[in-house]
Amino acid sequence: MSLYHHVANKDEILDGIVDLVFSEIELPAGDVGWRTAMRRRAVSARHVLSRHPWALGLMDSRRNPGPATLRHHDSVIGTLRAAGFSIAMAAHAFSALDSYVYGFVLQESSLPFSTPEELGDVAETIVELMPAGVYPHLAEMVADHALQPGYAYADEFDFGLDLILDGLEKIPGRSGSHRPTVQPGIGQ
Repeated sequence: MSLYHHVANKDEILDGIVDLVFSEIELPAGDVGWRTAMRRRAVSARHVLSRHPWALGLMDSRRNPGPATLRHHDSVIGTLRAAGFSIAMAAHAFSALDSYVYGFVLQESSLPFSTPEELGDVAETIVELMPAGVYPHLAEMVADHALQPGYAYADEFDFGLDLILDGLEKIPGRSGSHRPTVQPGIGQ
């Protein structure tokens, strides 16, 4: 049985696979507020993409997005619009959030460690290779931050996500209504 009896070509296969990945990402729920909805969606996207890191380069590359992809995008934009983001600011917010999630997953999947114990081993090796006193700030960060009990690189995701959400929350003129806001130089 050939797969190409069921689909026209490789692009159609990739379109379908990407749509399946998008279908696994939690859609924003409107009853929890935009910030909580965007946080949950970002966390969900990170977990899904961590399971499917091969999908990172394909997620927004498809010319024929499927229904799950379209539903996902429409839901994100709708949640932001309902929170008072102008269409331009909703696009900026969507882009900033996804760029952060995709970038974090890419970096996380490329790291030479996946557990705090492995991080400790890698960090100790790097510190041993560094000439004493040549990289004092890096040595300080490793010793006083990364090698401290309870540190996990994965927790950095929440810090960065909060920075983005805090910034989006401070956009002038954004209200709880659906109406677009117009501020000189912002959201136009």
